[in-house]
Amino acid sequence: MSDTCTLLDEFQVRDLEDNSTITIIVEHHTEIGNRSQPGLMVRYMGQVVNFEPCHVERWAYQATKAKQDVYFLADYSWAVHADQYVKNSLVLGDKLKARVEVKVRSKSKPVVKEYELPFAVDL
Repeated sequence: MSDTCTLLDEFQVRDLEDNSTITIIVEHHTEIGNRSQPGLMVRYMGQVVNFEPCHVERWAYQATKAKQDVYFLADYSWAVHADQYVKNSLVLGDKLKARVEVKVRSKSKPVVKEYELPFAVDL
């Protein structure tokens, strides 16, 4: 069976400071990661974050261990500035979710979107 990719969402956040845009693309894949199971791929600024069972299982464990409901994926985010960033997180709950948070200099609040993951993990 081959991977089927479906576009879930694509959005842009424009910064009026320099008229630049940050584009976020979220895709559902039928086969992703080492286990070739369904998952989500988030793409932005040449970066890729795979929300696939192997990664999510480890992140969920780390979040539970740290007693966090939202686990910030620092290694998979662009957060070098306080007023301009792309933050990716795993949201724990009844349904696991991928969270993407985009902040630009000209907006007072970040744009936050969440996407339900197509699998569950045991903790």
